[in-house]
Amino acid sequence: MERDKNFVLGVYEDEDVLLEAVSKVRESGVKIHEVYSPFPVHGLDEALGYKRSKLPIAAFLFGLLGTILALTMQFYMMKFDWPMIIGGKDHAAFPDFIPVTFELTVLLAAFGMVGVFMISSNLKPWGQPRIFDLRITDDKHVMAIDLATNASLGEGKIAEVLKSSGATEVNKKSFE
Repeated sequence: MERDKNFVLGVYEDEDVLLEAVSKVRESGVKIHEVYSPFPVHGLDEALGYKRSKLPIAAFLFGLLGTILALTMQFYMMKFDWPMIIGGKDHAAFPDFIPVTFELTVLLAAFGMVGVFMISSNLKPWGQPRIFDLRITDDKHVMAIDLATNASLGEGKIAEVLKSSGATEVNKKSFE
């Protein structure tokens, strides 16, 4: 059995039941592959044991890069490339640089975060997404358990744990 190919899915109706189920399933020794939800469920990241995202650090670094590039570009243009005398002074007027600096900071932070998110989430234009259950985009919450990771427990034991934790359905899903 290959890793990340065969899954047992627990389908949940309510997010509160899902949150309790994540704790129960983890306590029983089952390793959860992922939980899919049609909307954000507050507290789910902590229940799954996820660490805090490093995306804000990337946003800060890309924003800092945007600020440095904007200031460097404007100083270069105003002092060396096309020097201008403003108010009788031949220097770069820093207050005039603020709007362009702000815009380039926001632009690079946004593009950088999108790029980092797509790379870290393995989202690529040519990729084929795994759809565990079509109802996860509508009104159901799905907990996916990888059978290869939990091979010692077996499919029957995993299904029993999911049912006892409040799952309304337990299905098996295989991917090519």
